[in-house]
Amino acid sequence: MIDEVPEPDCLDGAPHPRETQQVFGHGAAEADFLKAFNANKLHHAWLITGPKGIGKATLAWRMARFLLATPVAVTGGMFDEPAPIADRLDISPDHPVARRLLAGSEPRMFLLRRPWDDKAKKLKSEITVDEARKLKSFFALSAADGGRRVVIVDAADELNPNAANAVLKILEEPPENTVMLLISHQPSRLLPTIRSRCRSLRCHPLGLDDLAHALAPLELELPSDPGPLNALAAGSVGASVQLLIQDGMQTYRRLVRLMSDLPQIDRSMAIAFADWAAVRSEPQRLELVLSLTDLFLSRLARTGVAGAPAIEAAQGEAALMAKLCPDARAARVWAELHQTLGARTRHGVAVNLDPAALILDMVLKINLTAGRVSSR
Repeated sequence: MIDEVPEPDCLDGAPHPRETQQVFGHGAAEADFLKAFNANKLHHAWLITGPKGIGKATLAWRMARFLLATPVAVTGGMFDEPAPIADRLDISPDHPVARRLLAGSEPRMFLLRRPWDDKAKKLKSEITVDEARKLKSFFALSAADGGRRVVIVDAADELNPNAANAVLKILEEPPENTVMLLISHQPSRLLPTIRSRCRSLRCHPLGLDDLAHALAPLELELPSDPGPLNALAAGSVGASVQLLIQDGMQTYRRLVRLMSDLPQIDRSMAIAFADWAAVRSEPQRLELVLSLTDLFLSRLARTGVAGAPAIEAAQGEAALMAKLCPDARAARVWAELHQTLGARTRHGVAVNLDPAALILDMVLKINLTAGRVSSR
């Protein structure tokens, strides 16, 4: 059975991807996979890419369920029959493979992900080489029924350098009847040699209808107007769930109000915002504020090139962004801040800087940059 510890590949408030039978919005990726399968050209490794939270892991588990439940075609004999053509990846929830996957007891399936740190009582920040080396033991055991074996790496972006090299060795010399499914939110950060040994399946953000269908089973209270939510979530189910559970829309509105005085921000309001964001009783709030500030800067930089957002995520957002980023030159300034400030805050979190001071420093640097832009 699955250990009762937090799972790094599961979002609070949502079922684990192995529990979700249906995937929305990725019919093209599924069709590409089935085309290769039906043509007997199934690649040994698939890199499933796209923004975080759009259902890549759900698709990977759906592919794994199909591969493990579908017998390997035996060829080369006198009485061979052509393998049946599959038009969907659907496998009945009552199928033994589906039940074993749900219970975490399928012997032909290996999930490589960030491990739990017993000493620190928290999930490790990366997939370690010790976890990757467990693949050697997994492949040392022959499949009981001669069927396929499947490995899901969720997410490949989190492999540390040694773990990435261990996975690369397997990709270079894949065991027979093995399919590896690597999930990646930022494939450009992977080793080029890993990318070159995988066939890519690109997944795209969900449209409003697909997003609504994906959110429906979660029994969350959805806004009457889904536009602002989707504007922030950018077609991501995971981001939508976080925003809804953590009151992220209200937090973003508060952030926009704070930024409305740029480049003459109210310092007392900025201090109050930083203290509120860093309150110890709400540890997830800091991560949410950092994420939304990063998103604000990203949307701001795009405004100078593509114009103000067509759908506002908060009242007054479009006018504010048009004022702060009126042209491509301003967009370059904001894009540079977006990159440097993101790296700076990640480092600050990693070395345990005072959260309130980190937030305040971030806000003041945004204010300083707004002054530079307006003075040009």
